[in-house]
Amino acid sequence: MAETVKPETSEQVVEAIAWATNEEAPVEIVGTGTKRGFGRPTGDGNRTIDHTIDLSGLSGITLYEPEELVLSAWAGTPMTDIEAAVAERGQMLAFEPPRLARLYGLEGGTLGGMIACNLAGPRRVKAGAARDHILGIEAVTGRGELVKSGGRVVKNVTGYDLSKLLTGSFGTLAALTQVTIKVLPAAETEETVLVSGVDDVTAVQIMTATMNSSNEVAAAAYAPHGAGGVSGPVAAMRIEGFLPSVAARVDALRDLIGTRGTVSTLAHDASRTFWAAVRDVEGVGDGNLPLWRLSVTPNRAADIMAAIGAVQPGMGLYDWGGGLIWFRVDGAAVDASAAALRGALAAHGGGHATLVRASEEIRRTVDVFQPQPAPLAALSNRVKESFDPRHILNPGRMYRGV
Repeated sequence: MAETVKPETSEQVVEAIAWATNEEAPVEIVGTGTKRGFGRPTGDGNRTIDHTIDLSGLSGITLYEPEELVLSAWAGTPMTDIEAAVAERGQMLAFEPPRLARLYGLEGGTLGGMIACNLAGPRRVKAGAARDHILGIEAVTGRGELVKSGGRVVKNVTGYDLSKLLTGSFGTLAALTQVTIKVLPAAETEETVLVSGVDDVTAVQIMTATMNSSNEVAAAAYAPHGAGGVSGPVAAMRIEGFLPSVAARVDALRDLIGTRGTVSTLAHDASRTFWAAVRDVEGVGDGNLPLWRLSVTPNRAADIMAAIGAVQPGMGLYDWGGGLIWFRVDGAAVDASAAALRGALAAHGGGHATLVRASEEIRRTVDVFQPQPAPLAALSNRVKESFDPRHILNPGRMYRGV
């Protein structure tokens, strides 16, 4: 009989996982369950998962010191609560976590889920990913041991950086209980420079040139089909900061872009609407068709999309200056699209293709995450053995047998 345990303290999480370890009973680790569709369905071989540890009961901000730019919260704290708290003090989560729950027809998401998936939005090109903003972490390993790493200050040395290791592990190594992150002051204003009527080759050239300039571009995207009320095709570069600085840098970008397209701008509110749409993959991510996330070398993005388009119909959106491509598959089997996409990456500088959305049946048979080379796979297995020797935490969620 399926059973769900909803602990309200770290100690109760320890007790639940210690029991599962002793019984060798695999468990699913979830928060609000909004990202169940991201990754492989949990399950490992012939073992069925009859037990769930629901961490949404570990909720609430435990420490927030705006002057020190530090926030600590339980892993089950809704992201909306955290973002509202920091916005009230004129601050932000600089890595701009996307709201991917909408890709699965859901709403919400927790701090622990965001860290477990290492999510980041358009500002990643300037601010880094989620793991770059973690100061400390508390978690319970598959051994039933409570571990802590880091602290409440940016500079701390406590041995191995477990925080970065656990970030992006999809709950396969430990169940996160508390997280401490750094926050940053929100920009006074923002403006987005648009270049309309350009193809992806020209767009990538423009994004590369503007991001390599001294104008501190905070995000760069190319939306062939438009986004956030802006018609495509359009390349977009976001500038943030104090009003006089933003105005000067926007003018500098205009000069840099020259005559390579029709240049216009989006003021603060329209700019925010546009980047929220890019962040949450609106348009390309609509519907229920399979959706891939491709991490590539930015200046090869157009070549990769051309190679994919020659064999696989679909719809794309470029973010991170071309370093991230969202690709929705149209009219083909997902296993065929996996071969086409990963073949195109291999032929044009390499990269990673992650299947972000597909049916449960497909995610059981297709490699959701980029297959690892043998040495890296062996290392992943050794890490798994160290943290979860009985393979009870989200078994098979990332790779078969891990």
